[in-house]
Amino acid sequence: MTGRNQTTISEFLLLGLPIEPEHHDLFYTLFLAMYVTTILGNLLIMFLIRLDPHLHTPMYLFLSNLSFSDLCFSSVTVPKLLQDMQSQDPSISYAGCLTQMYFFLFFGDLEDFLLVAMAYDRYVAICFPLHYTTVMSPRLCLFLVVLPWVLTTFHAMLHTLLMARLHFCADNVIPHFFCDMSALLKLSCSDTRVNELVIFITGGLILVIPFLLIITSYTRIVSSILKVPSARGIRKAFSTCGSHLTVVSLFYGTVIGLYLCPAANNSTVKETVMAMMYTVVTPMLNPFIYSLRNRDMKGALGRVLCRKKAPFSL
Repeated sequence: MTGRNQTTISEFLLLGLPIEPEHHDLFYTLFLAMYVTTILGNLLIMFLIRLDPHLHTPMYLFLSNLSFSDLCFSSVTVPKLLQDMQSQDPSISYAGCLTQMYFFLFFGDLEDFLLVAMAYDRYVAICFPLHYTTVMSPRLCLFLVVLPWVLTTFHAMLHTLLMARLHFCADNVIPHFFCDMSALLKLSCSDTRVNELVIFITGGLILVIPFLLIITSYTRIVSSILKVPSARGIRKAFSTCGSHLTVVSLFYGTVIGLYLCPAANNSTVKETVMAMMYTVVTPMLNPFIYSLRNRDMKGALGRVLCRKKAPFSL
């Protein structure tokens, strides 16, 4: 390692997606449409929750923050991806790469914690319905929103500072469409053992523990439903929790499969495709999942549209 070129590099080259040149325009249009859908869908959810008083509840407070997180999470990587697909110079500065990595970790972790808060909200609503308003007090709701922002700030900053202390040599080509932390570690010519140890420890704290908390919440929800089985209760539980479980499955399925259960023969193409799932596809699908399967959201949209039409009808 001491014999390698120690020249400090000022920029990285992102290889992007493994797409044939003749298909670039098709995929560019597809990803642009997906990104616009993500922006508009999540803005619509935030807009409805802000305007409709019926949605001023803890669950929709968490959902509005989740929509904001999804919107920003996708915006960290997709605009740069679209730019690189139309550019002959897919480079990113050293500072820009670290900045992208910071916000990627920040909004990814934020979604992780918000999903836990939403699971706890559903647990209290179904298992302790008579005490729901008392337990989910404004103070607790504020705590469950502010705490994820604080924790993710420190976690993302920790990894960014640890990455900033490393040296990068002549090889500056990142085989990815964004500055992925694992890809950057492979390029470094410094000792990365501290970084890898911190990733292993915080990976358990940030991913595994929240996932186990969500599983525990839904295990208790199912147990509570089975104690007093009724068709109405089961329908209500599924209508209340179905959307959230779908989002949890999409998010954790790809993240755990990619980072916590990496196969030895995982190719760069496979890792890139899996990363596309949780950075592009999942943020786009969340608005559809929460709006199409949620009566409250559809009702709020109807009420907002009726209010908009009312002045013209007069």
